[in-house]
Amino acid sequence: MPGTLYLVATPIGNLADITHRALQVLRDVDLIACEDTRHTRKLLQHYGIDAKTVSYHEHNEQQRAAELIELLKQGSDVAVVSDAGTPAISDPGFRLVRSAIENDLKVVPLPGPSALVAALVAAGLPTDEFFFGGFLPSRTGARRTRLNELRAVPGTLIFYEGPHRLAASLKDAYEVLGEREAVVARELTKLHEEIRRGRLSELAEYYSTTEPRGEIVLLIDRTVMDQPASERSGGTSIAALVEQFEAAGLDHRAALKKAARELQLSRAEAYRRLVAERGQV
Repeated sequence: MPGTLYLVATPIGNLADITHRALQVLRDVDLIACEDTRHTRKLLQHYGIDAKTVSYHEHNEQQRAAELIELLKQGSDVAVVSDAGTPAISDPGFRLVRSAIENDLKVVPLPGPSALVAALVAAGLPTDEFFFGGFLPSRTGARRTRLNELRAVPGTLIFYEGPHRLAASLKDAYEVLGEREAVVARELTKLHEEIRRGRLSELAEYYSTTEPRGEIVLLIDRTVMDQPASERSGGTSIAALVEQFEAAGLDHRAALKKAARELQLSRAEAYRRLVAERGQV
């Protein structure tokens, strides 16, 4: 029988943030493929797990994936872990999973720590819709182009960012996306965990003179502040559309749904904008 490929989420900082199931799988598998074997060894030693490990990172991913697939075909169970969090989320794993699926091999996810989810639920920004963009481009021009592509995304924007690029990314986000609420979540679950909230302009100014340390998640609200509600809807007032559809005979709920569809908004976003517009009258 072929083996099973397990995707095991590991702590993003605090070693206690690992599930009993994850520990059991790490004990039972024939091989653990690690982004960095030295890093994973600390976790394994902490829990008294004596397991065979092999490196599996961005520089050897293609070759190693082929080797792991052969082991799976021969009946070995393999676990994949990244240095922190969930494999394949801005970490190696995607190609191996695709290859396993193409070879009709069983893929089992073990849910657990994820920096983007931890940051999102603590940020205080809308969680009903969000977009994870991984790492923003390092070059200014490419970064601003990417941000411009995401201006109309009707959800909270989430990015991973490095300490040395955070100030530049905040400045570009403010200039491209406009004034929005934002959150910088740093060193989550660790001793020096920090969640700093504010407007993009405020955070850009703060980090222009303060270089942070550690792993960072940047979150940006979908709503542009200090701007006429009609401009937020691409030049069309959602309140005016709702009134127009209600005058044509639709009830309020149906009118709002139709207005949301015309403006290409989610129902929740359409309702928020309607409330905001009527609050300005």
